Amino acid sequence: MDARLNYFASPTAGKALKYLMSAGKAIKDSPLPAATQELVALRVSQINGCAVCIDMHTKDAAAAGETSVRLNLVAAWREATVFTEAERAALELAEEGTRVADAAGGVSDEVWTYAAKHYDEEQLTALVILISFMNTANRLNIITRQPAGNYEPGQFH
Repeated sequence: MDARLNYFASPTAGKALKYLMSAGKAIKDSPLPAATQELVALRVSQINGCAVCIDMHTKDAAAAGETSVRLNLVAAWREATVFTEAERAALELAEEGTRVADAAGGVSDEVWTYAAKHYDEEQLTALVILISFMNTANRLNIITRQPAGNYEPGQFH
């Protein structure tokens, strides 16, 4: 499959994506735990069906030492016993923040309160920005049918 657009060849994409990637770096450097970041990025990408981001975040998480059991169970995290309460709160916030159209009220007060119980304000800020960032990245890749499977861990870092 060939991508509909080549972002690397486009001056407009180059200018815009420079800022988007800077935002991604700021999230990576945030106090939100790295494992949580990868799990959330993976879950948002699974919900949206973004193969490029699923490929990237699965490989980056594995390279950082994440277990295959946890990576394989992200899609069914509610039934899995391998996630901490804090990770579960982040995954639930990620799901409600991604499925905005499905949940007429957006993110519920209960989900927000649960996340706030586990993360301080700076971590919550990073988590919200990460969820929004991943939804943006997913859409950029899905709309243009970016092919997946060839990502090497750390390729864009």
